[in-house]
Amino acid sequence: MPDDETQTPTLNRRGTLNRGGAARTPAGLPAPQLTGAAEAPAPWLLRLIAVGLVLAALNLRPAITSLGALLEEVRDGLHMSGSVAGVLTSVPPLCFAVFGVMAPRLARRFGAGAVVCAGMAAIAAGLVIRPYIGSTAGFLAASALALMGIAVSNILMPVIVKRWFPDRVGTMTGLYSMALALGTALAAAVTVPLTSAMGGSWQSGLAVWAVLAALAVLPWIVLVRDRTPAPGMPAPDRSASGQASRPADAPALRITRSRTAWGLACFFGLQATAAYITMGWMPQIFRDAGVSAGTAGVLLAVTMAMGVPLAFVIPRVAGRLKQQGPIVVVLGLCGLIGYGGLYLAPAAGAWVWAVLLGVANCAFPLALTMIGMRSRTGAGVVRLSAFAQSTGYLLSIPGPLLVGVLYQHSGGWGLPIALMAGLMIPQMVAGVLAGRDRTIEDEC
Repeated sequence: MPDDETQTPTLNRRGTLNRGGAARTPAGLPAPQLTGAAEAPAPWLLRLIAVGLVLAALNLRPAITSLGALLEEVRDGLHMSGSVAGVLTSVPPLCFAVFGVMAPRLARRFGAGAVVCAGMAAIAAGLVIRPYIGSTAGFLAASALALMGIAVSNILMPVIVKRWFPDRVGTMTGLYSMALALGTALAAAVTVPLTSAMGGSWQSGLAVWAVLAALAVLPWIVLVRDRTPAPGMPAPDRSASGQASRPADAPALRITRSRTAWGLACFFGLQATAAYITMGWMPQIFRDAGVSAGTAGVLLAVTMAMGVPLAFVIPRVAGRLKQQGPIVVVLGLCGLIGYGGLYLAPAAGAWVWAVLLGVANCAFPLALTMIGMRSRTGAGVVRLSAFAQSTGYLLSIPGPLLVGVLYQHSGGWGLPIALMAGLMIPQMVAGVLAGRDRTIEDEC
């Protein structure tokens, strides 16, 4: 029999630890795991990680929505055409697709906490550099640096929650989803007023968000050396070269054979398309309809703020249902009505359309919830999260770019809004498919 130091600790069904020897992470932190016996993690540590989750989530969207609020000023300052601005609004999903797929491997090599810490530092660096670099290419490159940090953190948030809060996954997912929505809305609402307060410089209005990202680095420093995997995931074996290898008895999960995984990836991609079109272009739609820049930013903030309460409610409701298709349909119908309003009366009913599109954008926390529900194991959740988010973001790249091209060549918003509304139909179909009561292990 192995001695106490090599046994893996367990949590019983009440979330309290069984008796036995203590296991600790390489950083010297108490390690909450699912098999064996160990002491509970210190309450201060869990509180610090919870604060870190909230601060990280607050930084996952301001790089995008702050730009949307000042897109006209940035275009004028850098002499961008509408098509180039469309490329700029397509950079977020491109970076999320390219860099997000790297997150699981980086987490196995360096630890999820260390990767999130580096991600927050990359966000801060990118945000402080991009406004002052003086060229469109440099602006895009610095934006990509910040978005790289967002991409890996996006993927690893569910892993951090499952690692440190295995008995409160739903609650903590709702908490960081609310923080994400709050950060999104906050950047949309206050970027224009902050810019005015700082002398009207769009560079200062964009760069100020680097302060929040720098603050988010601090809690994660404690976990830089933590290598303990999430519950249900095997600890990586280290070869002589230092590379992690999969245990010989770990079953291969061919996730590309799963219809549910593909349905979830398509649903994630289509909701991301709608979200990034909204964040990148909705203020411009309202401004072209005669709404002031400050009010257009507030309208975007209203859209994003709808996710604050609903991001906490929707995961709880979805978790109680065997199938999440009905929620998908309700959100999709709200989107169709909102886009119809933007087409027919963008200024007259602006507040109503902003609210309806905000409800529709809550497909994001629903997609995160379904990722956790469509796999039986921690390893499966990580694989599905990386596949669905990376593939989904890859699918979403053409949307914002196409909107910019249609806007420039048609001279108005009729065709772009028709495109946005049309994409809601396949989004609902994919969401119903992904919401069926089954797991990827049943299909791989």
